[in-house]
Amino acid sequence: MERPDDSYLTIEAPAEASLRERSSRFLAYLYPVHDETEIRERLDALRKRHYDATHCCFAWRLGPRGERWRANDDGEPSGTAGRPILGQLLAGELTECLAVVVRYFGGTKLGVPGLIAAYRESTAAAIAAARIVERTVDRTFRIDFPYEAVNDVMRIIKEERPVVRSQQFDNRCSATLSVRSTMAGRLSERLRKVEGAVVEEEE
Repeated sequence: MERPDDSYLTIEAPAEASLRERSSRFLAYLYPVHDETEIRERLDALRKRHYDATHCCFAWRLGPRGERWRANDDGEPSGTAGRPILGQLLAGELTECLAVVVRYFGGTKLGVPGLIAAYRESTAAAIAAARIVERTVDRTFRIDFPYEAVNDVMRIIKEERPVVRSQQFDNRCSATLSVRSTMAGRLSERLRKVEGAVVEEEE
């Protein structure tokens, strides 16, 4: 079944796995991430932790459809590390995550096919160890309305079932609501029809 445009798969928490191939050790790490700053911090921390490793190869995808991505071989022959790692993220339809494979060279060269297999399999093992979750792409609205309109607003909230982030009731009331993108148009339209209400979408 095809996934809706406003949902995507990612991992709930960091996961890791290891693989030994002809004396070389491959340590695979998987992290949920939300921006490139977080990615850099994760990579810097791993490089410091494994300062004596031979290679620290990685791939990442960001955005609900994995619109932004990068793959890095970190000195391995071109296409033998970053691409196989990225391939596993693509195969699992995972985004908003970073996969890193740290290699400690064991003295025996694996050749191009061997490297591709080792990076692919170690990444796959880390994915298998992770908890995969489905997230939704949400839009957030703030509505300001007179106290007399409380019943109308609360009825819409009950029927449309957005997540209520905050609410305040006084002479002038307000609420901040989040709803998945495919349902946002209808929620916004209904709220704007409430007499005296002002609805703004938040970034």
